[in-house]
Amino acid sequence: MDTQKQYYESINLPDVLSIRNVSELYSKLNDEFHNRDTIIISIPDGAEADLSFIQLIESSRRQAKIEGKTFELSLPASGSVLKVLERAGFIESFDREDAKFWLHKEVTL
Repeated sequence: MDTQKQYYESINLPDVLSIRNVSELYSKLNDEFHNRDTIIISIPDGAEADLSFIQLIESSRRQAKIEGKTFELSLPASGSVLKVLERAGFIESFDREDAKFWLHKEVTL
């Protein structure tokens, strides 16, 4: 794998992002953490997500920060992922870093 691709190729996730496959998702992300400095996640349009996926991504964000790695979404959260964030109360408690990560928004006061 060439250096450019190693750092910037996004990780394509499946259409179902739920408790049923969270172990598989965790393994995939864990492998990427060992092999890359920049991890970009691509969530398919129309993907079905639940709270376990949000929790996995949030824990991955924290781990990336600890390890000095870049962890990003290729596109802002939408569809089912956005709905889960809203229903769980995440969006109303977002800080600037959260809004930038999940919504790709720079928040100014």
